Amino acid sequence: MSHEVMGYNAAMGLGLVEEMRTDESIFIMGQGVVTGGWFGMEKGLVAEFGADRVIDCGISEAFEAGLAAGASIVGMKPVINMGFGDFALIAGDEIYHKLAKWRYMHGLDVPMTAVIIFPIGAMGGAGPEHSSCTEVLGMHFPGLKVVVPSTPEDAKGLMKAALREPNPVLFHSVQGLGWSRGDVPLDPDFVVPIGKAVTRRAGADLTIVTYGSMVPRSLEAAETLSTEGIECEVIDLRSLVPLDWDHVLASVTRTHRAMVVHEAFRTAGPGAEIAAQIQERIFFELEAPVLRLGAKDFPLCQSADLEQAAIPSAGSIADTARQLMAI
Repeated sequence: MSHEVMGYNAAMGLGLVEEMRTDESIFIMGQGVVTGGWFGMEKGLVAEFGADRVIDCGISEAFEAGLAAGASIVGMKPVINMGFGDFALIAGDEIYHKLAKWRYMHGLDVPMTAVIIFPIGAMGGAGPEHSSCTEVLGMHFPGLKVVVPSTPEDAKGLMKAALREPNPVLFHSVQGLGWSRGDVPLDPDFVVPIGKAVTRRAGADLTIVTYGSMVPRSLEAAETLSTEGIECEVIDLRSLVPLDWDHVLASVTRTHRAMVVHEAFRTAGPGAEIAAQIQERIFFELEAPVLRLGAKDFPLCQSADLEQAAIPSAGSIADTARQLMAI
C-alpha cells in the first residue's frame, strides 16, 4: 500500500474527497468551505465538485445541523463543519435530539448518515469559547457515534468510515494536532473502523487509556518512564461511541493498573465513565484505584502559556503514572 506524508487536516480532506468521488449523495456545508474552510480541510473541493455540493453558509449552527437531519433522512449524506466544537451547544436540539433520536422516535427504517465535524481543544490561545472539548456530550445522548482521531492516518480512515456509517457521527478533529504530519495510506479502500481502539505502545506495568491530543503526550511520558523501569501500555481509543471495552479491559487485566488521560475537563469528563466501567467490570484485577487526569476546572485562558498549564502535559502524565505505581 502506497503512503504519503501529509498533515492531519489534509488527511481528513483526502478521506472526504475520496468518498465524494464515489458517492454523489455526499455534500459539505460550513463557513468558508468554498475557500478552504477554517483550517484548510476543504481546500480545492469546490473546483472539483461545484457549488451544489460544497456550500458556503453563514454562521448558523442550528440551521446547519437541522438541515443535516432532514437531508440524511431523505438519503443525502451531509457533512457539516461547525468550525469549533464549542458551538455544538448552539445546535444542541438539532444534534442531540433530532439527529440522535429521530429514527427511534418516528420508527424510521432508513439510514441517517451525517457527519458533524467539531474541532476541539487548545490551539494556542484561542480562548475559552473556541477551545472546549465537548466530546462527552455525544456519549451522553444515545443515537450518535463519536470519534476522535489522533493521527493523520486515522483522520482519513475515520472520515471515510463516518461517511459509510448509517448513524450520525460526531467527528471531533483535534485543533492541537491539526498541523501534525504523518504517513497516510493512499488506497481509497483504506478505512479505520469506528469502535476499534489500538495499542500505540505495549507495556506490562500500567495502562494509559487516552485519545486525541493526549496520545502523543502519553507516548512521550511512557518513553520517559521507561528509563525509570516503568513500562506503560498506551491505548488510543479513537472512538468514544462505541467504545472498545474489550480492548481496554484486556489491557488492564494484564497490567492491573489503569489511568485515563484526556484534554477535556476532569470533572464529569469521559474519563469518569471509563474509570467507573473499569472498576465495575474488573475490580478484582486491579491493584490500585483507576486514576484520572484531565484539564483543570476553569475556562481556558486566552494565553498560549497559561492554556497549556491548564491541560495535561507529558510531565503531569508521567507524575500521575508514578503516583499510580506507588500505591
